[in-house]
Amino acid sequence: MEEFEYSLENEQQFWDELEDIVSAKCPSYQLIDNALRSFLNFTTKFKDEYLSSDYDFAQCLQKLLQSELFEVNKEYVRIQIVYSLLQEDEPATLYVIASFLLFDGRQNEATFEMMNTEGCFPRLVDLIKMGKRDDARLHRMLLELLYEMSRCQPLSVVDLSQVDDEFVVMLFQIIEELSDDVDDPYHYPVIRVLLVLNEQWMVASTRSPAESDPPSSPLTNRVIKILSLHGSSYMTFGENIILLLNRETETSLQLLILKLLYLLFTTRATHEYFYTNDLRVLLDVIIRNLLDLPNELVSLRHTYLRVMYPLLAHTQLNQPPHYKHDEILKVLSILGGSANAHWEPADETTVRLVHRVAKVPWLRDDVSEGEVARKLLGISLSPAQTASMVSVVDVAGVSEKPGVQTPSRKLEFEEGLHDDNGTKEEKENVNEETQEKTTPTKRHPPPPVRSRRHAPPPVPPMIQVNGGKKLPPKAPPRRRTKLKSMSSSGNLEHQAQD
Repeated sequence: MEEFEYSLENEQQFWDELEDIVSAKCPSYQLIDNALRSFLNFTTKFKDEYLSSDYDFAQCLQKLLQSELFEVNKEYVRIQIVYSLLQEDEPATLYVIASFLLFDGRQNEATFEMMNTEGCFPRLVDLIKMGKRDDARLHRMLLELLYEMSRCQPLSVVDLSQVDDEFVVMLFQIIEELSDDVDDPYHYPVIRVLLVLNEQWMVASTRSPAESDPPSSPLTNRVIKILSLHGSSYMTFGENIILLLNRETETSLQLLILKLLYLLFTTRATHEYFYTNDLRVLLDVIIRNLLDLPNELVSLRHTYLRVMYPLLAHTQLNQPPHYKHDEILKVLSILGGSANAHWEPADETTVRLVHRVAKVPWLRDDVSEGEVARKLLGISLSPAQTASMVSVVDVAGVSEKPGVQTPSRKLEFEEGLHDDNGTKEEKENVNEETQEKTTPTKRHPPPPVRSRRHAPPPVPPMIQVNGGKKLPPKAPPRRRTKLKSMSSSGNLEHQAQD
């Protein structure tokens, strides 16, 4: 293909030239290839000058995605961009390629599946290793792309074996270098990659030998391995996953965090990985979220309860003075269905998990297990029902589609009150208008505000993760809090749609 030298005088010329490139008629694969090369070369050359903001870059990518070139040849364009990711070494061009795949994949998961099929996972691991933080913008983009393609599908044993100790240690070190600055653009992408790798290893460990492709020796969960051997060197990671669980409203990300917590609390070497004050904060978050979850979110509730048992039984929380003893028993009583007539009856699994948590020795206070069950649940459980049936398989198997937000019992209640108040005001306005047009009569009082049957429990005030300082933890804020908006590629789609 003949190379063209572009000379632009202003931003409008850039956008006009870009429009010409993506609007080219391409009746053959060779012409499509030429158009894609022109797009990559042109955007790479002028991205620093005319695409300095995430919004502008998103607009640029949207030009290609909305073009006839892409609409008519989606699969071919995608596979060519994927091949470019596998072969390209120039950082500036890699950034455009990775941005396109991330942008397109978040709208169409088939792109991430194609990347997996074509062997992009090992390539991304290598690029992240080599790049380190030399090109911060590219490195963050590659981390986000690795996370997104890994969280929507299981990875093969062969791919997971490409992740070595050096890679995981590098990620932990990045977090430590950032200290507790959770608003650093690197923080969230790095933590999410570690979380999704942990889930992949967790899921892989539950596969039967027949499912392995190809069958191989058991994989090592390197996230748990590194924290088991060197956890004291990477305490910032622990502090921040508790902070993220406190803020997170996306169900799939809550599950990723809970899966890691479950393994940490059930692995002897990491029972005391967290600071005691941070464990208390975590318990506050779990109590609040368990009470705030609507009745229909059964799987997420089960996962919180499965994490709660080893948290209370294996960590420093099992030592006096016992934190939130009475509050825990009240929550278990509510979840078991006996303390609040307005809650739906608990399902069998919830009852079993609640009873299991209630069997933590320091909660029982020398009361027999059967008595605990009768006090908390108002029922009697057989030995078969009280036996522990929880396993890593149960926790690993819980999943949710990316992007789904966790409903809030409290938020729904507040919205219901708002809607009722709005109806009340409308009726009052209508009554006033009617009275102005007719003979004055005695005014009737406005209709009462309807209250929802299921009022939420009170939400504690703000949490502060205190990083090991010997201060009592503060209670958590509402779970609806969002992470501070950061300048990263994660905002691309939203900005483009605006």
